[in-house]
Amino acid sequence: MKTIQAPRAVVMIRPHHFCSNPETRDDNAFQTLSNRSADATSEAALAEFDGAVTELRNAGVRVHVFDDTGTETPDSVFPNNWFSTHAGGHVAIYPMFAANRRKERRADVIELLKQDYRVQEVIDYSGLEQDNLALEGTGAMVLDHIGRIAYTVQSNRADPVILERFCTNFGYEPIAFEAKDVQGRDVYHTNVLMGIGTDYALIALDMIVDPDRRCTVAERLEESGREVIDLSHAQIGEFAGNAIELTGEHRVLALSARALDSLRPDQLAVIEKSATPLPLSIPTIETAGGSVRCMIAGIHLTRR
Repeated sequence: MKTIQAPRAVVMIRPHHFCSNPETRDDNAFQTLSNRSADATSEAALAEFDGAVTELRNAGVRVHVFDDTGTETPDSVFPNNWFSTHAGGHVAIYPMFAANRRKERRADVIELLKQDYRVQEVIDYSGLEQDNLALEGTGAMVLDHIGRIAYTVQSNRADPVILERFCTNFGYEPIAFEAKDVQGRDVYHTNVLMGIGTDYALIALDMIVDPDRRCTVAERLEESGREVIDLSHAQIGEFAGNAIELTGEHRVLALSARALDSLRPDQLAVIEKSATPLPLSIPTIETAGGSVRCMIAGIHLTRR
């Protein structure tokens, strides 16, 4: 089974003080405020996280869980933004836009990767935060690991200079584009509007502003042999694009329960030819403006 796009192992961060991050609310239109107390919200998020880990492990996915015990990292449950891993033993560490998100980076995660997997090099771009530049990992970029393309929505979370540098270092072709939601607001992260599996791609093509760029993105996805599942604005609002394909006992598409509920039967049929949908119930965590894809940092490294 091809697993280049769909990793067998992941890192997840268990949140003990979860809340919707006030520092990211201005440009993340997906964030909502919980009407529960801080303690109740935190407890609910913790229970949702543990349930998601259980579901993933039951599907045969190897999950490395780290506890976040600090109180200054409300978005720690979304580790895919601060590091990524790549075939051949390469790891990237990213600069983050919000000041409190910069505190999410932790040495013990990188040490675990070096201990359990073959890591040849770690390239750390985080020092570029001093110049107020950000490239928020596989939130800012949706990576086609097979075709070696980094699809990237232009935003303050994806600096073009760092994008070029990452693509040169890691061997990807950058394809950047402007994207807006139905209200005309800028999309802050690429992985809310698209997700790439082995044989299919989920994407809201209508959100790409420039018609020529829209055609280019669709063509490049189709050239890679994938069937394009065109998502509506409403489906993006249900986090249908924020999904990740993983390999367990067989290939699964991990996505939230509400995301799965939003998909049409014909769209599900395309996915099910290649992977089994694995819905995870995380309504509290989704109030922070991210869903299942954001919670999962895939490990594209060879196990020792």
